[in-house]
Amino acid sequence: MTAPKFAAAPIKHPDRFYIGGQWVKPSTSDLIDVIQPATEEVYLQVAEAKPDDVSRAVAAARHAFDEGPWPFMTPAERAEYIRAIAEGLRKRQEEVAYTWASEMGILHGDAEVRSARISGIYDFYASLADDFEWVERHTPAGGGYGWLAREPVGVVGAIVPWNAAIVALSFKLAPALIAGCSVVLKSSPESPSAGYLLAEIAEEVGLPAGVVNVVTAHRPASEALVTNPGVDKVSFTGSTAAGKRIAALCADRVARVNLELGGKSAALVLDDYDVEKAAASLADSTMELTGQVCSALTRVIVSRHRHDDLVEALSAEFAKVKVGDQFDSASDMGPVAAQRQRDTIERLIGQGVEEGAQLAAGGHRPAGLDKGWFIEPTLFGNVDNHSSLACTEAFGPVLSVIPAENEADQIRVANDSPYGLNSAVFTNGDNRAWQVARRIRSGTVGHNAHRNSHAFSFGGFKQSGIGREGGREGLMPYLEPKAIILDREPTDAA
Repeated sequence: MTAPKFAAAPIKHPDRFYIGGQWVKPSTSDLIDVIQPATEEVYLQVAEAKPDDVSRAVAAARHAFDEGPWPFMTPAERAEYIRAIAEGLRKRQEEVAYTWASEMGILHGDAEVRSARISGIYDFYASLADDFEWVERHTPAGGGYGWLAREPVGVVGAIVPWNAAIVALSFKLAPALIAGCSVVLKSSPESPSAGYLLAEIAEEVGLPAGVVNVVTAHRPASEALVTNPGVDKVSFTGSTAAGKRIAALCADRVARVNLELGGKSAALVLDDYDVEKAAASLADSTMELTGQVCSALTRVIVSRHRHDDLVEALSAEFAKVKVGDQFDSASDMGPVAAQRQRDTIERLIGQGVEEGAQLAAGGHRPAGLDKGWFIEPTLFGNVDNHSSLACTEAFGPVLSVIPAENEADQIRVANDSPYGLNSAVFTNGDNRAWQVARRIRSGTVGHNAHRNSHAFSFGGFKQSGIGREGGREGLMPYLEPKAIILDREPTDAA
């Protein structure tokens, strides 16, 4: 067992919100219990934001944007603050890893590796201060002098999920900041520490008051953020159901919206690829964050004549998985984040059995783990692509193997889904991988593994979302293009 480094959550002001550059008292005394998923014990208590608290945060962000100086600085000036945030995260990556593992069950070792990469997100967006063309020169059709200026969209309401809060908030916050936006960050009740740590760093680096504001809230206060007329744009990562609700609320006032939503991502194992190699790769990705990954490859599509061989190989891989405490270095997979999450997974497993799918591995609480929200990695064979298993996002370690007639049918089945976030093609042929990838309707297609890259683009087709995060594509949603056409050329156009 690896002993946790910290005796308690390393948060300085859990009973307050970070609003307008200060740690302010909440409007009520209500608290949120944050539960450690392996022990089922209270790990941390934080203040619960109500609509009045959210309104106060929006007002602070609105003032910071309307009165400046943040949006009126040059990108290079903003980049210096963003680089300082990156350095702050580097110094506190152990705290990020510890809180991440404590709140949602990711293996602590995995969290350490991932936390070390977070500062790179801020470094990348800071680098765009010099590399990005903020103002483009154009020739108007009707004469004169023209420019296309890309300006900040305004106040951003950023709503982040519980599974990878530090990652999600960073891919919203970093591009919003370099663009010149101010932000109200709404943390998830299950994993608020990332927001608190980021707020502490923002304070330490002297970020102008109101540029970043952080609250933790349940759904009613979250809707108050979405509907607040002071919010110009909402950026949300979470379930498709919640995303639809947010999109509808934003549509009423034509607020800008970015949605990174759910998926039932397909892995196509083509006939030329070794089933044991495919099984090892798929089993490994199934354990990632205990399957609590929106881009997880949960629909495995294989030719019917190879179906049984792949199920057998996957069952053998799942049998090797040691489920246990996320801080135990011997564990291959930790718990899921919440009791309700485990209940949802168990209900879906039950539906799969009732609908006639073959339960080939797992499906139960692991032996010897009577406490904590643990579930075995679970495998189903002979799954119908229109069944509950194939259509419902489990957000847990549940894999479905779907038989198809041939390669063309594999592609058809992969696309026969309301989702289109991620996918993979398992084949030895590079050209074949490219050709199949171009026919799959998803935001990312990986080769021989679960792959995605925020380095240049991440997001979904269909009901998996609107817009992209990561890379230059991830900056665009935080900018509004403005065409400027003048009679004469100014001397200070920039």
